[in-house]
Amino acid sequence: MDLIHQFLNLVAPPFTFFTLLFFLPPFLFFKFFLSLLATIFSEDVAGKVVLITGASSGIGEHLAYEYAKRGACLVLAARRERSLQEVAERARNLGSPDVLVVRTDVSRVEDCRNVVDQTMNHFGRLDHLVNNAGMVSISMLEEAEDVTNFRTVMDTNFWSCVYMTRFAAPYLSNSGGRIIALSSCASWLPAPRMSFYNASKAAIAQFFETLRIEFGPDIGITLVTPGFIESELTQGKFMGEAGKLEVDQDIRDVQVSIIPVQRVESCARGIVSSACKGEKYVTEPAWFRVTFLWKIFCPELIEWTYRLLYITRPEESPKDALGKKLVDFTGAKKFLYPETIQVPDLKKD
Repeated sequence: MDLIHQFLNLVAPPFTFFTLLFFLPPFLFFKFFLSLLATIFSEDVAGKVVLITGASSGIGEHLAYEYAKRGACLVLAARRERSLQEVAERARNLGSPDVLVVRTDVSRVEDCRNVVDQTMNHFGRLDHLVNNAGMVSISMLEEAEDVTNFRTVMDTNFWSCVYMTRFAAPYLSNSGGRIIALSSCASWLPAPRMSFYNASKAAIAQFFETLRIEFGPDIGITLVTPGFIESELTQGKFMGEAGKLEVDQDIRDVQVSIIPVQRVESCARGIVSSACKGEKYVTEPAWFRVTFLWKIFCPELIEWTYRLLYITRPEESPKDALGKKLVDFTGAKKFLYPETIQVPDLKKD
């Protein structure tokens, strides 16, 4: 057995190199041709039923508007019913023929079962499931007062996707439907103070990569990996060291640093357009894809950059991080952050 592995250690790298050298260019051309066909024959979602979790604000809210403009029927799920009703009214005005609002805590398995059941009882079908609900945590591991509090992050971000997908899968299979799963570039970028969040997003990515094989052609899967997008998360709302939600724009500036934040409208438009084309992967903004290459080919550079911009000495506050100082001293926030996240307007019931 050891001889087999020694042989593969010698043969596998050069074999892979020459295989990519000869087969990658025609394969990429073939994919480009398929993308052109997908653009021409994009899915028409008019009259189809789309279930969106986390639809009361941020990306989920604007995904609802994008689907509404295309004439889709909507099921909007989130905990804040009053905000959902406001989103539903705007969606109707934008062209959605029917909108169902279901107050849902996606971290609860029975709530997830309920929203799928209500969808089928009301519409009798389900075509797109958008697993969007999420929350962010910001805390160094050693500073977390009780690490068990951060189970909420995994329950909301990861397990909600598991619950919703399990209950919706039979109906999506019947309709030849699609799952749009909101992971994050955080699934490969190791930003400090966000270890729990990063892990939950990595779990989502690997979960749906595996389901893509299990479901085969019966259910399409579009895996979305946004960078920093205008939302409550980039407005500074997060779970802190004590395991409670708080709003702190200074810490937001530490974490976002000098990275440009994309407007949520363009992000939602790109996601829905890509999903209707049947694309497997979407990164918004598109330039953020290069960070994956940085992570693969020069992980040491990624680690050094994060430590330089984010990490402070033990006697210093996180707000003394170099990245925040650069934002403050240069005034870059005016150009890199949309106005709506510079002055937060967080919806509350």
